[in-house]
Amino acid sequence: MGKDYYKTLGISKGANEDEIKKAYRKMALKYHPDKNKSSGAEEKFKAIAEAYEVLSDPKKREIYDKYGEEGLKGGGGMPGAQEGGGGNFTYTFHGDPHQTFKMFFGDQDPFASFFSFGG
Repeated sequence: MGKDYYKTLGISKGANEDEIKKAYRKMALKYHPDKNKSSGAEEKFKAIAEAYEVLSDPKKREIYDKYGEEGLKGGGGMPGAQEGGGGNFTYTFHGDPHQTFKMFFGDQDPFASFFSFGG
């Protein structure tokens, strides 16, 4: 069985766009390598970015929901994938979770509030 992107983000399969964004924000901040130095944090951060990339895109999410991770790669149970027709959509994670993080948060520093002590 492939990856469970819903489990990775800690959301239900019926989660809406706002719930997906909130879950990504929470998890990405928790496991970002600049904040979390524990072993495995970098891999978790990459998995979170990949899950968000798929679940935040309606087309990718629909394919994932129907066919799982293999469907995104153009294989597995997708109709037409083996016959050369209909299954021409493929997905490969771009491999840069930092870019996903930057696209989500923009140029703002999401960690700034962690280090300000009011005054």
